[in-house]
Amino acid sequence: MSFLSTTGRGSDVTVFTAPSRNFGMEIRARNRVRELTAALSVLSLAAVFGAVLGAIPSSVLPRAPAAVLDAIPHVNAVLSTLAIVTILLGVRFIRRGQVKRHRAMMLTTLGLFVSFLVLYLYRIIFRGAAEFPGPETIYQFVYLPILAVHIVLAIVCIPLLYYVVLLAVTRPIDAIYETSHRAVGRIAASLWLISFFLGDVVYAMLYVVY
Repeated sequence: MSFLSTTGRGSDVTVFTAPSRNFGMEIRARNRVRELTAALSVLSLAAVFGAVLGAIPSSVLPRAPAAVLDAIPHVNAVLSTLAIVTILLGVRFIRRGQVKRHRAMMLTTLGLFVSFLVLYLYRIIFRGAAEFPGPETIYQFVYLPILAVHIVLAIVCIPLLYYVVLLAVTRPIDAIYETSHRAVGRIAASLWLISFFLGDVVYAMLYVVY
């Protein structure tokens, strides 16, 4: 839909185009970042706890071959390591003022995180949690604390990541600096980095050291 306005003679016509539907949706999303963050976080955490607690039956999903299930921890270790690299690059780029490269790296990290989480939960549904093969003392005083911190940080990161991503994708670059994206993003990136690193430590203890 458009509106016409004449300026001067009849041949001088200015056309004003009404805001598109997509633009209207973008404005609504921009004004509902907290609500969207809460909704997406609840859905994501419900899926996580549903898989871990056995509320999602394996019968609702196609079962992959045993070799694929066996390979998932190793694939996730690669994804986790790549995510550490992309986070560090993203931090480096934003410190240099290279906003587009920063955005590319952080969105790549988000993709790696989602892939990691989907594969992890898929394996949990069919195989359950991996059993620690090492000594009981190491299990109680080293492995479990590291695993607990890794899991807690991963859970805490979910709403923080949704929040900073939604702030970024619903605004032009200049407007992002007027939000809390930078402050919350620093916290999210730090916790994310630690969580991925501890995930690699857990992997090493399960499949390399023991």
